[in-house]
Amino acid sequence: MRARITGTGSYAPAKVLANADLEKMVATSDEWITERTGIRERRIAGAGEACSDLALKAAQRALEAANIGAADLDMILLATCTGDYPLPATACLIQHRLGATRAAACDLSAACCGFVYALSVADAYVRTGMRHVLVIGSEVMSAITDWTDRNTCVLFGDGAGAAVVSAVEGARGILSTHLRSDGALWELIAVPGGGSRTPLSEKVLAEKLNCLKMKGNETFKVAVRTLEEIARETLAANSLRVEDLDLYVPHQANVRILKAVADRLGLPLEKVMLNLDRYGNTSAASIPIALDEAVRQGRIKDGSIVMLGAFGAGLTWASALIRW
Repeated sequence: MRARITGTGSYAPAKVLANADLEKMVATSDEWITERTGIRERRIAGAGEACSDLALKAAQRALEAANIGAADLDMILLATCTGDYPLPATACLIQHRLGATRAAACDLSAACCGFVYALSVADAYVRTGMRHVLVIGSEVMSAITDWTDRNTCVLFGDGAGAAVVSAVEGARGILSTHLRSDGALWELIAVPGGGSRTPLSEKVLAEKLNCLKMKGNETFKVAVRTLEEIARETLAANSLRVEDLDLYVPHQANVRILKAVADRLGLPLEKVMLNLDRYGNTSAASIPIALDEAVRQGRIKDGSIVMLGAFGAGLTWASALIRW
C-alpha cells in the first residue's frame, strides 16, 4: 500500500499588500524588494481572520478535489507556527468545523518545513493502515511580523494550502520523504519572546520580541547549501537523476535562493514552480499553495515526478519525492 495525494486545495485572503503599500510604511522601495526577493505583493488576513479560517477553506477545496467527505478522514495534521491559540491545537478547531467526526487531529510545528514534515507523518500513517489523512499548511504570518522592520516585513504573507493523502495500490504516490534539522542554528530565524523561556511581558512587547527575527545573509547561505544537498540525497535514494524531475516545488522564500539552488542542481527554471511574486513567504503554507496551483494549471500530470523542497526555522530542511 502506498500513500498518494488524491486532492489539493488552497486559499489566500482577499486583502493584497503590494510593495508600493510597504513604501508608505517603512524605508524601502518596490524596486529594492523585487530585486532582492522576487516578491511584488502578498496577501494579508482580514480583521478576525485566523489560521483556522484560512485552513478550513483550503481543506474544503482539497476534499472536493479528492472526491471524499470530511467524515472519511482518519486524521488531520496542521502545519503552522501561527495557530489560533497557544492551546488547543488549531487542527482540532478545523476538525470540528469540517465535521470530520472520525478524525484525530493535531498540530505540527516545523516552520517553513511544516507541510513536508506533516506529509511525511501522513505517509507513515497511511502505510500502516489509515485510509485518508488531511495535511494542511496554514499561516497568518502578519500576526508575528514587525511592520517597522524592513528586513522582514517585506517577506511574509498569509495563506493556506492542503492535500488529501490516501491509501492506494500501485506505483504512484509518495516515493520517499527526507527530514533534517540543526538546532545549533536556531537563532537565525526565531520569535524569541512569548514562550516559556521568555514569557510575554511589557518588556517583550516593547522590544517586539514576540515578532519574527531573522539573520538574512547567514540564512541565505545555509538554505542554498541544504536545499541542494537534500535534493541530491532524495534523487539518489530513488535511483533518479535531476533530468528525471518534471517539476520542483520549493518553499517560496526568496527568488535568489531558488535560482541559486536550481543553478547548482542544473535544473532549468521552467521546471521550478514559482509563485512567491504574488504571495511572498507564507511559511508552512507556501509549498501546498504552490503545489495546488501547479496541479490546477496542468503543470503536474498523472505520472509526473515531483519534488518538494523546504527550508525553515529550527533550523529544519526537508524534501519529498512523488510520482503523481
